[in-house]
Amino acid sequence: MATSWPTALDTIYGAAVYFSERVAALTDGRFQINPNPAGKLSKGADILDVVSQGAVPIGHTASYYYIGKSPVVAFGTTIPFGMTLRQQNAWLYEGGGLQLLQEIYAKRFNVIQWPAGNTGAQMGGWFRKEVNKVSDLQGLKMRIPGLGGEVMKRLGVTVQTLPAGEIFQALQTGAVDAAEWVGPYDDEKLGLFKVAKFYYYPGWWEPAPTLEVEVNLNEWNKLPKSYQEAIKSAAAEANQNMMARYDARNSAALAKLVSQGVQVKQYSKEIVEAARKAAMALYDEFASKDADFKRVYDSWKAFKDETDKWFSLNEYTIESFLFGKA
Repeated sequence: MATSWPTALDTIYGAAVYFSERVAALTDGRFQINPNPAGKLSKGADILDVVSQGAVPIGHTASYYYIGKSPVVAFGTTIPFGMTLRQQNAWLYEGGGLQLLQEIYAKRFNVIQWPAGNTGAQMGGWFRKEVNKVSDLQGLKMRIPGLGGEVMKRLGVTVQTLPAGEIFQALQTGAVDAAEWVGPYDDEKLGLFKVAKFYYYPGWWEPAPTLEVEVNLNEWNKLPKSYQEAIKSAAAEANQNMMARYDARNSAALAKLVSQGVQVKQYSKEIVEAARKAAMALYDEFASKDADFKRVYDSWKAFKDETDKWFSLNEYTIESFLFGKA
């Protein structure tokens, strides 16, 4: 298995390890999958390519790294101002989202994929200087992938996509002025607080990003049914386990960052509203040009609009009460 992650990120790379261990356990050790860190079998941002080509049979990655092939793949991870964790899982597993995406992956890439990890709502990135207005983003160099990067471009940002292992050096040398990764636990491990002190929230571009296991379709079709089921079950377990690990670790990590001088700041309403407007315009443009994007976007939007009603009525009310006193 090729992955997009360095071993130092024990939660995100750990999802690939956990998945592989569960596949072995579910098959009494008969089916072994060996995860490898980014750079060993493939560059971290090339997983879909090598799995599609059959150079590596299976990978663990984030689909939005590959929007250059088609923006529709971003839905496999998340899109700006998208769904919460529970909405995302509900759409993928029960709302037809995964089936739609699997049809597209099979047709375009000869790959089948399964959700296999989620970070929950991410933080909004590390900045070397404060950003209070949209004009503060003009000319800023930022590491940010996916459609979030496309939105940032429309706000005047020069966007770069860098693997996790290169973010610290890029910030340190000034190759980028800002960078986003995941959240407190991972970001502290990468040492980003040493080279940028302003830590923004929320990560409006990644409200609940899903990671996925991708399998070359030819290799998938060779597997016994029981092994296919082991992959599906292990991926679902990894999807849950990774989120639990982040939830158990992020709070203490954030407190540690603050104790070391990090300034946690909320994005201004001006920036968030401008980003949302740019995102909606971007989706309309993609939908007008790409039939696959329109088909998935229509499904995604209808599901989100409907479930927003329930979440805003009940979940939001209790969470606002509980967390408003934090």
